[in-house]
Amino acid sequence: MRVLHTPNERFADLADFDAEPRYATVNAADAGAPADLQMAYVDAGPTDAPPLVLLHGEPTWSYLYRHMIPVLVDADLRVIVPDMIGFGRSDKPTEITDHTYGRHVAWTWSLIEALTLEDVTWVGQDWGGLIGLRLLAANPQRFAGFVAANTALPSGDHALPEVWHAFRRTVNTAPTLNIARLVQAGTQRTLSDAERAAYDAPFPDETYKAGPRAMPELVPYRPDHPGAEDNRRAWRRLTEIDVPFLTAFSDGDPIMTGVDRVMQRAFPGARGQSHTTITGAGHFLQEDKGRELAVAIAAFAGAQRY
Repeated sequence: MRVLHTPNERFADLADFDAEPRYATVNAADAGAPADLQMAYVDAGPTDAPPLVLLHGEPTWSYLYRHMIPVLVDADLRVIVPDMIGFGRSDKPTEITDHTYGRHVAWTWSLIEALTLEDVTWVGQDWGGLIGLRLLAANPQRFAGFVAANTALPSGDHALPEVWHAFRRTVNTAPTLNIARLVQAGTQRTLSDAERAAYDAPFPDETYKAGPRAMPELVPYRPDHPGAEDNRRAWRRLTEIDVPFLTAFSDGDPIMTGVDRVMQRAFPGARGQSHTTITGAGHFLQEDKGRELAVAIAAFAGAQRY
């Protein structure tokens, strides 16, 4: 496995984001990954406070949560914001085939183990939920709560919308993958030039983009997809466990519309929760309405504490 690490100077003077990264050694040996990798994360707030893990998705990185971190720290939460392998400041395996759904689940769990996190409240958006929901199903005893924000656990048994397939085709066929443009397409407000540059920063050239290139094809979008049965199994488990579960979806995400209501009906932990819809936000609701999302998360995490 050939691995690249984005030069640190690419992250100098990021707009509104001066959090210092930390690194943990992670591995996915049980998923067939041959090497240890360095996974970056931000760790903010009191270290003895309840841990809140915020995981991004495709094709973003921890920068996505920059407006939310201060709100959550002010709520006396320990805020841990990883960069998925292949994204942000984390190591970047260079072959698309290096990336599998199972490896990303294992790499992320390896980080939780390395940091010895207990009673975790997880916030997952996009792939942050596809990974986090698998972890919750496998290890419910380590979770205090879960917030699903514009995410799902697809098994291919229900058709994904055409807008998602158009996105998948774009990622598959674009000679040059414009990361900032993909993020802008998922937001309702216009990103500044500096913000767009921050989303491009982890990827100096196309050789660094195997992660973003790989992720759409790893989504189980047909019933016989390699990850479909694992997701079916995880879904069945999630319908049995009672970990508190909040949905905080936006009203302007054409891909995830209605998935929140399915989860609310299916998961025991979702009953009686103050589910919310964030208005005026697109797929990347952290960019459009980050403060509103953070306030809802803080209230939910605080409720699990007492």
